[in-house]
Amino acid sequence: MKKSFSIFTLLLLMATAMQAQDATNQKKPDWARWHYLSEAEMYDTSRGMNFVETDPPTGEPRFVAEFEPMQGVMIRYPLGIPTSLVAQLSNNCMVYCIVSNSQQNQAQSSFQNAGVNMDNVRFVNAQTDSYWVRDYGPWYIFEDRHPAIVDNIYNRPRPNDDNISGVFADYWSIPMYGMRLEHTGGNMMEDGRGHGVSDDLVFQENLQDYGINETTVRQRMQDYLGINPYHVTIDPQGDYIAHVDCWGKYLAPDKILIAQLPQSNPRYQYYEQVAEYFETTNCCWGYPYHVYRVQEPGGYTLAPYTNSLILNKTVYVPMGSNSTYNNDAIAVYQEAMPGYEIVGVNGGSAGWENTDALHCRTRGVMDFHMLFVDHRDVIFGEQEWQDSIPVVSKFIAYSGANLKQDSLLVYYSIDGGAYQTAHMTATGTPDEYVGYIKGYQGESEINYYVFGADESGHRYTQPVFADLDPHHFTMEAHEPTPQGELIITPDTLWFEHNGDEQAFTIVNQTNTVVQINSITEEGGYLLSDTPNLPYNLQVGESISVGFLFSFPLKANRASDDYVSSLIKVQTSIGEKHVIAMISKQGMVNLVYQNEMYFDDPTLVIESSFFNKSVFVPTIRVMSITEKDTDYLNIETNPTPPFDLEFEGEEAFLSVSLKDFAKGYVNTSIEIETDYGVFEIAVHINEDILTVTELTAEAKLYPNPTTGQFTVEGANVAKVEVYNLVGQKVHEAEGKSVSIDAAEWNKGIYLVNIIGQNGAVATKKLVVK
Repeated sequence: MKKSFSIFTLLLLMATAMQAQDATNQKKPDWARWHYLSEAEMYDTSRGMNFVETDPPTGEPRFVAEFEPMQGVMIRYPLGIPTSLVAQLSNNCMVYCIVSNSQQNQAQSSFQNAGVNMDNVRFVNAQTDSYWVRDYGPWYIFEDRHPAIVDNIYNRPRPNDDNISGVFADYWSIPMYGMRLEHTGGNMMEDGRGHGVSDDLVFQENLQDYGINETTVRQRMQDYLGINPYHVTIDPQGDYIAHVDCWGKYLAPDKILIAQLPQSNPRYQYYEQVAEYFETTNCCWGYPYHVYRVQEPGGYTLAPYTNSLILNKTVYVPMGSNSTYNNDAIAVYQEAMPGYEIVGVNGGSAGWENTDALHCRTRGVMDFHMLFVDHRDVIFGEQEWQDSIPVVSKFIAYSGANLKQDSLLVYYSIDGGAYQTAHMTATGTPDEYVGYIKGYQGESEINYYVFGADESGHRYTQPVFADLDPHHFTMEAHEPTPQGELIITPDTLWFEHNGDEQAFTIVNQTNTVVQINSITEEGGYLLSDTPNLPYNLQVGESISVGFLFSFPLKANRASDDYVSSLIKVQTSIGEKHVIAMISKQGMVNLVYQNEMYFDDPTLVIESSFFNKSVFVPTIRVMSITEKDTDYLNIETNPTPPFDLEFEGEEAFLSVSLKDFAKGYVNTSIEIETDYGVFEIAVHINEDILTVTELTAEAKLYPNPTTGQFTVEGANVAKVEVYNLVGQKVHEAEGKSVSIDAAEWNKGIYLVNIIGQNGAVATKKLVVK
């Protein structure tokens, strides 16, 4: 990379070239391409002598970009950078210094004197020929999820330098793949997503030196590094070095910095040609690159601004000899990379050149455990209207740690408002997650970025600038009136008996998302099983809505007499109706005590039943009988048959044991009506003596009562009070319990007195 040689050497080369023209069988060496080498190197033919070709990676290779997370930076001692810069780098990350054994103590002393953070310095012992570690240092890749190195034939006859890739493969104990291409790091930049940039030196050298054509160069760059497309441009400098980092630089996957010369400069048009190429070429995210221009004065005025080093969230920019241009260059970096620290660096005693500065003499070492946010399908430009926008991204935790599922997020801002978050969930494709941006209007401006974190503590965003320079898109104007229909089928539900279940289906056949706000039934006869509302019904989606006929008792009498009820479906595009047809036979509700417990052979249980029918004014009670057994004495007032009138007319049922058979007995009482047969379950406890004793000693007073009453007894443990429909209205514990019934409905209540041994005695209580 360095262009120091004597005038004598130049004259010698010119003479040699002229003599070569007269030699008919002698191959002419390419002195024009070699003129920047030392005199000894010009005659050295040892390029690639130790190179070993291998098959390409079997996994998917990803060539990591300079602006991705770095664990460290490589330099070589003796230095090509000032020790003050080494001190700055050591406060950013680990510094890996290549140094021979004999010079390590000298390097350590120099660093300590310069205030270098020695805790962040690692010496790697190896012989080198030069300090241009950018050119000969390892090309770090991930092969699937594992770090590896790709080695190439270094385009300089410097065998020690050419061995450094192998030195670091051993140092890290990671695989190294040998790519049989002549190349150099200064002529390679990559975006970490498969795009790469070089100038056409890569084609010229490989064809001339090894007979490798352009097609093979591109194929090998893809096989070993995952580079496709490979942007190969002219060299706008037309200089000896022909390295891309002397005139351009990736700042982000969609941002490229390119130098700009005054129009009076003869090379002006070539720089503009390269800039125009990238301004009209799509980046990996699908839109043309944002091209930033940094002004250079041209000529011999020092301005090495594109030869900078991006290291985590800091950019180290080599400063030139003109303060005005220096300040302008810093400003361009600040505009292009918001949130980064931009540090101007003077060359010190080593000095910079326009074609050889800070970048050429350093090389980043990727973070082997980084978290990679790979949101490829970036949303940009004007989007066709849809109710929500899916943001799909892969999250690769190279550390092997689990992703923090609650920290996979899309941050988005609508029309300049505060940022909101949408949690991302797995799509089913490995490592892929999706989150949805919602809540915008037609012609809204939306900014967004993707964030992820893993359990190892690694975090990353795309874009890396987050809310300072997010992804951006606009939504097209939205016509609120949708086309198509919201279809509900069937439009009528028929309910014959209490407990019947019916359902209808809502299908969105419009061209927009329809929000279902509420589903209600006016009559109060049905219970609904609806989705959580409000619910966004996507285009083409359907949902089922179920209803249950909710009257508690069924009567078995056929009838063609129905009542209709209206089910209303309120949506964002209007109201829809479904008719519910309900048979009146299912609406009889005869209320009674549906279970009786006998724990005392002398006990008389009195219950009542009455008509709560909605549409039937009279229920005819034909008979009340014991079913299958003959244990009970049943008396009614009035005696069947009789009519129970609507508005709550009541009949009383008194039941006592006729005869007690030893052993636990279950029987039942049937109430036959003109609307069906209803049943009361009767349970008789065999432990009569225990219950009899509890019944005898327990007291309930006053009875009847108009307010407070008391239950007490030496063996009483608990008191439960039920109404005649079996609902518990009160519960208390203790040997003496006072209960206030002043607010209760007037009528008959059953008081279960529970003894300490579990026996139960039931007494009737009248509340007036």
